[in-house]
Amino acid sequence: MSNQFDYIIVGAGSAGCVLANRLSADESNRVLLLETGGSDKSIFIKMPTALSIPMNTDKYAWQFHTQPEPYLNNREMHCPRGKVLGGSSSINGMVYVRGHAKDFDEWQQHGAKGWDYQSCLPYFKKAESYYLGENQYRGAHGELGVNNGNEMKNPLYTTFIKAGVQAGYASTDDYNGAQQEGFGPMHMTVKNGVRSSASREYLDPIKSRKNLTIVTGALAQKVILKDKQATGIEYKVNGTVREAFASKDVILSAGPIGSPHLLQLSGIGDSSVLEKAKIKVNHHLPGVGQNLQDHLEFYFQYKCKKPITLNGKLGLFSKGLIGARWLLTRKGLGATNHFESCAFIRSKENVEWPDIQYHFLPAAMRYDGRSAFAGHGFQVHVGHNKPKSRGSVTITSANPEQPPKIVFNYLQHQDDIAGFRACVRLTREIIEQAAFDEYRDEEIQPGSHIQTDEEIDAFVRQAVESAYHPSCSCKMGEDEMAVVDSNTQVHGIKGLRVVDSSIFPTVPNGNLNAPTIMVAEKAADLILGRPALAPSDVAVINDEKWQTTQRNNKF
Repeated sequence: MSNQFDYIIVGAGSAGCVLANRLSADESNRVLLLETGGSDKSIFIKMPTALSIPMNTDKYAWQFHTQPEPYLNNREMHCPRGKVLGGSSSINGMVYVRGHAKDFDEWQQHGAKGWDYQSCLPYFKKAESYYLGENQYRGAHGELGVNNGNEMKNPLYTTFIKAGVQAGYASTDDYNGAQQEGFGPMHMTVKNGVRSSASREYLDPIKSRKNLTIVTGALAQKVILKDKQATGIEYKVNGTVREAFASKDVILSAGPIGSPHLLQLSGIGDSSVLEKAKIKVNHHLPGVGQNLQDHLEFYFQYKCKKPITLNGKLGLFSKGLIGARWLLTRKGLGATNHFESCAFIRSKENVEWPDIQYHFLPAAMRYDGRSAFAGHGFQVHVGHNKPKSRGSVTITSANPEQPPKIVFNYLQHQDDIAGFRACVRLTREIIEQAAFDEYRDEEIQPGSHIQTDEEIDAFVRQAVESAYHPSCSCKMGEDEMAVVDSNTQVHGIKGLRVVDSSIFPTVPNGNLNAPTIMVAEKAADLILGRPALAPSDVAVINDEKWQTTQRNNKF
């Protein structure tokens, strides 16, 4: 195999698969795609309902853990990242949320020029094949399949939406369209009953391209530098260290943990951090690994009066029937992630756009599929999604196989604590609406005895889990802590880019697969020197009374 390429992409995840597709579309571009993991053809990856299995399987995911989190009772939090073709899009919950329009305007305000909502929307549309067809906000001809699973057949999904309206909130037909705020159907990256991962949609159709080389089982060791120019990658495969060289760009798409770690392994980062890890400093860039952000969530659980929940489908016989139907037809409960209704609300007045997100589930169970109790129940996953706490990814050794130190500093900021207090009180109020009267029984978690600020804070510190949305650790911008510029080029190093969720300046209000794919679509045009898609000119609906009201069902 030749070791000379035009572009080298490190990481075949949500961003890397998009880049491999778009950059190799021109047959004159020789593209190398490196991935540490292997095949994504497992039935547990393909079947949407099996989503908890790949995330918790060493073969498919880096099983990172944080350092003891100082504001979460020193708990070590699980931070899995995809280690397979498709990356985290092959192990995630398949929830499709773009984020609020204001999230991307916020990026531009943080120095990411050209990354405002109207400039990003065309790339969201380009990537998407929306099951209800194209409109001003949605695409119908892209690679990524997006639908609503089983169309909310379980009555609890629509009950949750009705309860939100009864509580005084708006409803929204499409939270990825003009109006995010409100209660409505939830979308998932599933196509024809199968997980619609970046690998399946962007990589599988082009693997035969002669100008694309895909190497799996390849662990990147460092970026090869000549002065302040990236010229290639050193990587290890089958126990052998190899080198590959790029005449145009080396592109890191290793994710919010892997990309800053690889920069640091290459001597690019804060000089004091590198020196402590006994790594030669090639370029002092203090923002590498800083600004780390994530979403937290907890499960608000209730017992259900009627035997209509998924808790009745957890036995081996029921699971076998679900699996058999999916294998034969790609339909039924096997073809959904079960998050089919949702909501986005504001935690208080004077918050301009939503900062709380709900995923509704007609079952009471943990993310790993374990039942919460014997009987029927339902739950809503809730989290405060615009955190002000910041953490870091820090290299500790020059050994590429030694994981970095990860600290999110969850709930360090008082506003984040206040946001979770609102999550508890507002959610309890929603579930107590009349729409739930025929279904709602005893509150399992947090429990009706949890009432005061102090009780809520203690519960949250003990119960919250990561929503698996790490990001922002190589942020885009122009300030002294920015790692890449608005063209995704690493400041001070020629021929080196970062394209993945690590370059988000701030974390959006939603799940991160959709914006990561959008970033890669837009970055591909920047890398190829193509004109950007024309910005959209569409309306964005926000509550006009946001400064004085926390909810308004009459937008």
